[in-house]
Amino acid sequence: MELPDSIPVVPGPSEDRLAERQLMDYEKHREQMLSWLYGFGKEPESAVGYSESTLKNTAYRLDHFYRSIWDRQGYTTNIGVPEADAFVRELAVSDESQSHKSTSIAALKRLFKWKVHEKGGQEWEPEFSFSRSNSATQPRDFLTKEERSAVREAALEYGSIPRYNDLTPEQRSRWKRHLAQRFGKPIEQVTPDDWDRANGWKVPSLVWTSLDCGLRPVEVERATVDWVDVENGLLRIPKEESSKNRDNWIVGLTERSTESLRRWLDQRTALSKYANSDQLWMTREANPYSSHALRYLINRLCEEAGIATDARQISWYSIRHSVGTYLTREEGLAAAQTQLRHKSEQTTMKYDQTPVEDRKDALERMG
Repeated sequence: MELPDSIPVVPGPSEDRLAERQLMDYEKHREQMLSWLYGFGKEPESAVGYSESTLKNTAYRLDHFYRSIWDRQGYTTNIGVPEADAFVRELAVSDESQSHKSTSIAALKRLFKWKVHEKGGQEWEPEFSFSRSNSATQPRDFLTKEERSAVREAALEYGSIPRYNDLTPEQRSRWKRHLAQRFGKPIEQVTPDDWDRANGWKVPSLVWTSLDCGLRPVEVERATVDWVDVENGLLRIPKEESSKNRDNWIVGLTERSTESLRRWLDQRTALSKYANSDQLWMTREANPYSSHALRYLINRLCEEAGIATDARQISWYSIRHSVGTYLTREEGLAAAQTQLRHKSEQTTMKYDQTPVEDRKDALERMG
């Protein structure tokens, strides 16, 4: 789709900065992105695009974002979740107005919408939101202590079915039909092992570990079995796989979360879809968990637990922010920042300022 003349494909600061071949590459990249936003971006399913004024603002905001990335790592158009997260954290502590911060986040979300729809890219959900009328950054809604406990219990019920030995032959027949549909297999191939599979520990271990560690969606996606240290009740996240890619992290787990991981690792070995993968958790379709899949899961768990979500921005980050909120109250800011693997450019905090044992005790008290 042809762009209006008012839309800056390559604004002056970038044109002046880039070498000839970089400029050609960046121009093609921007033309594809902005044309899609103009033609489809607002409602892709209905082919409704953004207005000219919105697109113009978005074009300038995104160009500023790209130049900030180039300042740190040189020219690239390969922008992912870590770069967006780092930019948002810098934006949060900057002196820019709330209006500027809010519109910058909106522009970034449009960029990732294009990447998801057209490039098969990874979904992105910002850790902070900014209000145009409030002078403080607003974290997304977090779960209260009571809601954390309710979600933890709902994870035990999620997708579970009655025990095989507790059912009559007629009831087993009905549940066999359900499991055949659920697992995509002929009904005659459903066995008692499928009952164990349906009542497995995948979802409880995923949810409980996140309630302890405040896992970001990208960390759930990247988690491997090597991260889990059940003997010491720890999650060990290598810097190459962590969201911020700066340090190795050692994160405390409660005893019940450790036990759920132990049980899940045992069950995992019997599932064929994990045979050639070290992925810790996968969806029913054998895919890593995306932000969309995790948002669906947390909303279903809230529904199961009777937690109202209509007037709230509930997402997987709601778990993370609950960890930060209550761990800060229990053990102080240093403990929360360490448990959440949370470093900004302005922070020089070392990992072990708060012993991992103290953080594990605080998690137990949090529920």
